[in-house]
Amino acid sequence: MHLAYPAVLAALLFATGLYGVLARRNAILVLMSVELMLNAVNLNLVAFDVWLRDTLHAGQALTLFTIAIAAAEIGIGLAIVLMVYRNRGTADIDKLRDNAESARSAQRDQPDATAETEVAA
Repeated sequence: MHLAYPAVLAALLFATGLYGVLARRNAILVLMSVELMLNAVNLNLVAFDVWLRDTLHAGQALTLFTIAIAAAEIGIGLAIVLMVYRNRGTADIDKLRDNAESARSAQRDQPDATAETEVAA
């Protein structure tokens, strides 16, 4: 097997995932794009393992660890996205960032209540 075929496919998968992370606004689609990038890495690990004819199959073992970590990551990430959607009503990343920035600026604009009571006393 030529190494170029899986390497080119992995590069295309990784580029597609990177574009999805940079261009998408929905948090679930961003998580799916990260999964695409991890699958490209897994494809490279297995392809190089076959190409090097490693007797320990270290590339395939690392792929299993990557799959387990990706499953945990997507489970936790999806739980966080669902919780944010319930609280804020949107999964749009730009709107969430704007809401967080406006909340921070509103907190900075409000004077501290304890400082006012100390001055009055």
